[in-house]
Amino acid sequence: MAAQATAPSEVSGAGTATPERALDGIARVRELMAIVRGDAKHAAAAESTTDALWVLYDRVLHAGNERDRFYLSKGHGPMAYYAILAVKGLIDPAELYRFGAFHSMLGHHPDRIKVPGVDISSGSLGHGLPLAVGSAVGLRALGRAGRIWVLIGDGELDEGSNAEAIAYAGRARLEALHVVLIDNHSATQGWPGGVEERFRVEGWSCARVDGRDHQALEAAYREEHRGRPRVVVADVGAAGSREVRP
Repeated sequence: MAAQATAPSEVSGAGTATPERALDGIARVRELMAIVRGDAKHAAAAESTTDALWVLYDRVLHAGNERDRFYLSKGHGPMAYYAILAVKGLIDPAELYRFGAFHSMLGHHPDRIKVPGVDISSGSLGHGLPLAVGSAVGLRALGRAGRIWVLIGDGELDEGSNAEAIAYAGRARLEALHVVLIDNHSATQGWPGGVEERFRVEGWSCARVDGRDHQALEAAYREEHRGRPRVVVADVGAAGSREVRP
């Protein structure tokens, strides 16, 4: 039986968080992340997403009948994702002790059938953005208002499927589509002017911010981009670096 598809945003915070509340929340997330054991947790990959994910879930995602959908394309490092779902009440924090264990709901890649609040199963890099593009097209065809958010890593831009998705989304003017791109400078192909230029030349609205600065992330997430898809590049520097700025 499929897990109950509770919208991740149904437990998100309303409005802008105070610095004190933001630090309390992210501290609890990191406490839960510390529970997870084993190399399969991909600690550096998960840590690079923590601040961007927390701000999204705590301050931005919409609930209700026309709820936002969130797709974690960078699914091989779900530790932070699971911890945030636990903080938001979607899963039991005790499940983190069983990460990757036989019969655990929390696998090395997130499973939408098993984990409440997860909208796609992921892990194979390069799939999340094309899925998000298709979802945005589908919602528009149905006349529905919900937004699509997808988190990808800069290394995924080496996949040809993403190049096609970026080009199509820009030309189709998919305003409902939002990409959070974690840039830890691991893309082998690179791009003149930064990875965001791959999106800008295709007609996207683009921003690059400090991927540890919560206020900058929130502002970039909320910026209007009428008639265009939006990408926010969260620059986290070298893998493993960490300095939170709420």
